Amino acid sequence: MSFLSVAAPHTAEKIIERSRFLTYAAHTAGEEEARAFLTRVRSEHPLATHVCYAFVADRPGNLMRFSDDGEPQGTAGMPILGVLRARKLFECAVAVVRYFGGVKLGAGGLTRAYSGCAAECLDGAKLALWDECVQLCVGVEYAEVGALTRFLEGRCELLSRDFAEKARFRVAVPAQAGEEFCAGLADHLNGRAEICEEKRYFAPFPLDK
Repeated sequence: MSFLSVAAPHTAEKIIERSRFLTYAAHTAGEEEARAFLTRVRSEHPLATHVCYAFVADRPGNLMRFSDDGEPQGTAGMPILGVLRARKLFECAVAVVRYFGGVKLGAGGLTRAYSGCAAECLDGAKLALWDECVQLCVGVEYAEVGALTRFLEGRCELLSRDFAEKARFRVAVPAQAGEEFCAGLADHLNGRAEICEEKRYFAPFPLDK
């Protein structure tokens, strides 16, 4: 099952009524990674007035957590979570750090501030479609390296190359294309390639612009 999330960590900063807001967004696969992300943010801002957050830590969207961290109930964590849910982001965490500037924003102002900071940070983040990949090891004799290289170009992500007794290329392809990829490679090299599946995992694919 593919899902949308951020491809890489992103940070944004904004001043609202003299309060400084720093927003962090990251891909977090599971609650443990989400908690570790929050721990890192807190460790970078030990003097912050509040570190409010929300995350959707799983792919189905069932594991959701949020915190107002001392702000009036419902004015910070839930608005951040609302942005994540509205954008249909999964395995994603957002933390908003606030340094109080002396001007109270009121419940409505806080809600707008936290949701707005989350939205602006995600606007600037690079998003990706995370999909299941299969990692393959392809072994060929040295005479076939040129033909193999031509076949791989544009069809997969090249992870590594190893030249020992044989040339071995590690590649990653979307899982749904794995069977077709292997069949095409075997046909292209007339069966002269050793193809071994090593593992499966989720990886980000850039969104078409």
